[in-house]
Amino acid sequence: MFTKMKNIDTAFRYVRGFTMLIIVGCIIICCYTLYKSFESVTLMQDKVYILANGKALEAYSSDRRDNVPVEARDHVKTFHKFFFTLDPDDKVIKTNITKALYLADDSAKRIYDDLKENGFYSGIISGNISQTIQIDSITIDIKVYPYRFNCYAKQNIIRTTSILKRNLITQGSLRNVSRSDNNPHGFLIERWETIENKDIGVENRK
Repeated sequence: MFTKMKNIDTAFRYVRGFTMLIIVGCIIICCYTLYKSFESVTLMQDKVYILANGKALEAYSSDRRDNVPVEARDHVKTFHKFFFTLDPDDKVIKTNITKALYLADDSAKRIYDDLKENGFYSGIISGNISQTIQIDSITIDIKVYPYRFNCYAKQNIIRTTSILKRNLITQGSLRNVSRSDNNPHGFLIERWETIENKDIGVENRK
């Protein structure tokens, strides 16, 4: 009788141990599966697929710190393109200036107001003058925040009979702001000023 009970007790312990081993194994497998699932989701979130010309192209997201110089230069370039690209059309001028002023603080607004008060934009319209800008280079110092920049560019002032070429150098600083449709880079130009804007030549139009 006692031997039989002992065998039953031993068998029970074996079954219990085996059951606990299975349970522990299942828990480990579940934890590992969850971990790998979260890891896969995280990796997938870093990938973006763009459909271009019927082909799916894979793009990768990255930390903004990796792209600060690139985004900052493009922000400065975009601002100058909008601010200095003018045609003899009041709506075009207002549209471009409005887009530019979203990218800068009141230092740009003051320069715009001064130009407007001095009749610069009305002269563009009445004289059928167009103005374009070509960015030569932009330097950004990201070692100190807010980031200082210098923009080197050439202006073409296109009149009926001639094209006036001017050298343009501006400077300012960039601080971080929230991204939006009007400011996709998430920077704001501050203390913007023109260092140099002088004539470098005139080309006759044929």
